[in-house]
Amino acid sequence: MNIPAFSIARLPRIRFGAGEIAALPEEIAAFGCKVLLVIGRRSFREGAYWQRLTGGLAALGVQWELFSVEDEPSPELVDTAVAQFKGQGFECVAGIGGGSVLDAAKAIAGLLPHGNSVMDHLEGVGPEIPYHGPPLPFIAVPTTAGTGSEATKNAVLSRRGTDGFKKSFRDDDLVARVALVDPDLLASCPRGLIAANGMDAFTQLLESYVSTRANPFTDALAWSGMEAFRDGFFPVWEDAASAAEGRGRLAYASLLSGVCLAQTGLGSVHGMAPPLGSFFPIPHGVACGTLLAEAVELNIRALKARAPDSPALAKYARAGHLLSADTHTDESACEALVEDLRSWVTLLELPRLAEYGVTEADLPRIAAASRGSSMKTNPLVVSDAELIEILRRRL
Repeated sequence: MNIPAFSIARLPRIRFGAGEIAALPEEIAAFGCKVLLVIGRRSFREGAYWQRLTGGLAALGVQWELFSVEDEPSPELVDTAVAQFKGQGFECVAGIGGGSVLDAAKAIAGLLPHGNSVMDHLEGVGPEIPYHGPPLPFIAVPTTAGTGSEATKNAVLSRRGTDGFKKSFRDDDLVARVALVDPDLLASCPRGLIAANGMDAFTQLLESYVSTRANPFTDALAWSGMEAFRDGFFPVWEDAASAAEGRGRLAYASLLSGVCLAQTGLGSVHGMAPPLGSFFPIPHGVACGTLLAEAVELNIRALKARAPDSPALAKYARAGHLLSADTHTDESACEALVEDLRSWVTLLELPRLAEYGVTEADLPRIAAASRGSSMKTNPLVVSDAELIEILRRRL
């Protein structure tokens, strides 16, 4: 096998495993004696782990302050936190929560030493001033399995409305120093959140796998993640007897989805998801899950017509074989992949776009706003008309 040249961007030091949350106080204390804890609305603070964390910090002589994130983070939320906590001697930021919490914490850690607005650096909407760091050390502790933000260099920030946007503050210096991934933290996730976040993770794995920037290193990780997702997701979603083991596999799949997307980029689903989530109140995982099957079907059909020698076709077939033991040819495997993904949409009861107020008249505007960085690594260039076709199927 001829291994082509590739490069791998910075990654966090990863601690993975059930019970690893107990090590968080010592990880924080390694960076200093004052930490800003960025958490979600209430679930972590109301659980048993909160008392263990604060007690562990007190035992190590670490002072802490708290900042809560209740929705997808906006630039204004980040700027508010930076203005509130700048100059107070924080030596570390720890984000404990879902992707929104981790993205907010990542941006706050990047800007606390400097005090300027995140709008200075946000891609595509501001002056895009280069970020020169340094950030405060950032520790990422995901409590959901979906975004993979613990392994990426970008903080995704949103402003909702007619002129809304979802853009990234992105720099290698923003990568977490430590990603502490404890599958036990997933036990309190509600079923709907498991479904949406899980579909986000699988979308990221599949889109990374067929990305134009994929390489043998990321292929191996994406494949391992898809195997883990296949075996772990539904036991967790169904709360089956094997749910505890499934949580480990699902957390692992989510982590690898973040590692892979940080190296390869994504595809058309993640091109369309940002305008959907900024123009309408559509959660990111729901947008990904509801569009994935139709986007994959269109990619496969377009590749067969316009780029039949693309390696992405063979990869889609291999993913189809992974999910469906009954497939025999690559052609049938591609068809089975699409049908399996469609069956997931039905089984998980993922809503249609119209349920969030999207209409036929909105589709051209959504398609036109879908040309961000993710679209650039889709296996082939898709037209606005093709994007509208995907969106229309899920209206």
